[in-house]
Amino acid sequence: MKATDFLQRTCSYLATAANWTGPDGLAARILEHLEYTALAVAAAAVIAVPIGMLIGHTGRGQVLVVGVVNGLRALPTLGVLLLGVLMFGLGIGPPIAALMLLGIPSLLAGTYAGIAGVDPLIVDAARAMGMTERRVLLRVELPNALPLLLGGLRSATLQVVATATVAAYASLGGLGRYLIDGIKERQFHIALVGALMVAALALLLDAVLALAVWAAAPGSGRLCKPVTRPNREIDVPVSSNCAVVDAHVLR
Repeated sequence: MKATDFLQRTCSYLATAANWTGPDGLAARILEHLEYTALAVAAAAVIAVPIGMLIGHTGRGQVLVVGVVNGLRALPTLGVLLLGVLMFGLGIGPPIAALMLLGIPSLLAGTYAGIAGVDPLIVDAARAMGMTERRVLLRVELPNALPLLLGGLRSATLQVVATATVAAYASLGGLGRYLIDGIKERQFHIALVGALMVAALALLLDAVLALAVWAAAPGSGRLCKPVTRPNREIDVPVSSNCAVVDAHVLR
């Protein structure tokens, strides 16, 4: 097949409205892909964010963070998925667990770096005001660490959304079905459609999360609605009498 014919068939597939509808259409596959991504990232956040906050606040366990991050990043996602399928069978559990392990390192590193990087003077000032350690963590450190935390979320989301195609190996849906079915049936333009949709979805999510990181910058006021206070004129009575201060006459 010529390259021009290959691209033409790909564009024709995307331009056909019937390919976007139905339970096996592009719209349904995109929603399934987003569902797997959201579940995996949410599960990773539930585990990684509290641990990162605790270690960043107390300053203990930094070696644990480095070891866990490096260890989880070395795990092959497809290998973890196949192991889960062999142990627990087909279903949504093994792919979500494999994708969750993929998202934990970025979230853990981002949360820890954000909390640990807060200016110590700000933390000491909050403690001097009588704040408890919990309030210092939640009201002072967490808002200042939000950009780095969201940066970790951004990295984790991109990794998960790009790898969520492996869910198709567990007989699930998502955009990975186009890759597997297209290669299996030698309909390579369908595989290209799946790859293009994954890339477009990743770019869209990256843009949204980049905007969130930009808006969460501390001190920018982008997340807060400015409060306008009415200007009040203070009437100061002025006396017409002269005042003498140190032999000088003030009028």
